[in-house]
Amino acid sequence: MLLAIAPAGAQWGGGPRADRGAAPGNFDHYVLALSWSPSFCMREGQRKQRSQCDVGQKLGFVVHGLWPQYASNGYPSECAPSPRFPSRMALRAADGVFPDEGLARHEWRVHGTCSGSTAVDYFRDVRRARDAVTIPDAYRGAGGPFRDNVMALKRAFVAANPRLRVDMIDVACSRGALREIYICFSKDLRSFAPCGDMGPPRCRAGFEVPPPR
Repeated sequence: MLLAIAPAGAQWGGGPRADRGAAPGNFDHYVLALSWSPSFCMREGQRKQRSQCDVGQKLGFVVHGLWPQYASNGYPSECAPSPRFPSRMALRAADGVFPDEGLARHEWRVHGTCSGSTAVDYFRDVRRARDAVTIPDAYRGAGGPFRDNVMALKRAFVAANPRLRVDMIDVACSRGALREIYICFSKDLRSFAPCGDMGPPRCRAGFEVPPPR
């Protein structure tokens, strides 16, 4: 997704169960997924001519999605009877939140329909969750590639977000490079929350952080 960062349903490395067609609003907490745009662009974004990968964009972390999750290792997906396609008014609420409109549409269909909110309110909640996270300076102004590791990244985010704890964030890598981070929120988005069972580690060692372009 991005429209391509990780397939829907591949959030957790342990093969989570997708509860397709579940009742909207029936979940335990949210996961905000923030993807490291330079890694996506190196893997496939430039080949697919995604605008976020244009030279000069200087994008670091971008919103992948806001995902309703169960406390156990699973999540609701494509919930019914919510409308599958967001209105133009809803997409205006998503403007500036996702890297492109295609991803916004996809995230609403797969995950937003399970939120129990209208598409407009869901996209506003995505913006609200994104704005609640302070990105550490090392990732905000990265001028060149550097090495990092999972615990150091978690501690940097905890230092920048005083109410965040290391059990409320997880990290994913791909081919030795940072792919994305997952920050867990309470269902009402008023606070960060423990992530619970997130499956096997998705980063087992240090990783490369490619720079924004």
